[in-house]
Amino acid sequence: MELGLDGRVAIIAAASKGLGKAVAAGLAAEGAKIAICARGEAALQQTAAELPTDVLAQALDVTNESQVRNFVRATFDRFGRIDICVTNAGGPPAKPFENASVEDWRSAVDLNFMSTLFFAHAVLPIMKERRWGRFITITSVAVLQPVGGLILSNAVRSASRGLVKSLSNEYAAHNVLVNNVCPGYTATERLKRLNVQPDAQIPLGRVATPEEFANVVVFLASERASYITGVSIPVDGGWVKAS
Repeated sequence: MELGLDGRVAIIAAASKGLGKAVAAGLAAEGAKIAICARGEAALQQTAAELPTDVLAQALDVTNESQVRNFVRATFDRFGRIDICVTNAGGPPAKPFENASVEDWRSAVDLNFMSTLFFAHAVLPIMKERRWGRFITITSVAVLQPVGGLILSNAVRSASRGLVKSLSNEYAAHNVLVNNVCPGYTATERLKRLNVQPDAQIPLGRVATPEEFANVVVFLASERASYITGVSIPVDGGWVKAS
C-alpha cells in the first residue's frame, strides 16, 4: 500500500528512544523528512544518525513553550513545511492518590497535557493554512481504562484525549486530522521501570514491540487515513475491556 508520505515533513517529540524513536523510524522509512526532539542530546543525535532521511534534531524540554515554538519554527525554516506532528512525552511516576503531591499533579499536567497544547498552538495554524495536516498524540490506554497505580497518568492523559476530540472538530473543515493513539504494555524502558509482568492480562499473551505501535501512527499520518479523525485507538493486544 502506497502511504503517500514521501517528502512529507514530520515532527516527533521525545524521539530519542522508545515509542517516539520507533515512530520516527517508521515515518523515515516511508520517505518523510524528520524533525525530532528530546531532552538528552547524545541519545537524540544517535537516533538522528540512524534515520535514513533528512533529519533535524534539537534537544529541548517539551514543557517549555518557547523551546517548543522555536523548534517548530526551526523545522519550518529548514524544510519549508510541516505536515505531521506526533506529540509524545514520558509518563508521570507510578504512585497511589494519597502519595501524589500537588507538585506531582502540576508536573504531570505540564508533561502530559501542556506539552501537547504547546505543539498544537505552534503547528496547527501552519497545517490549517496548507489545508493538510496530521496531528497525532501519543497517550496511553489509561485514557480508556484506568491502570492501577497510575492515577496521575489516568487523569492527566485523559485531558489530552478531550483536547484531541475538540481539536478534531475545529480543524476538520481545514483537512487537518487530529487523533490519539493509546499504547498498552509495550517493550520499552518505562515498562521495565514499572516492574510489571502484564502478559497474563493481555489476550494476545505478550507485550507489543515499539514497531507494532509505530505502524499504527504511521498509518494515521498517511494519505490512506484520510477519513479518520477524533478517535483514540488502543494498541494493546486486547487489554482494554470496553469495546
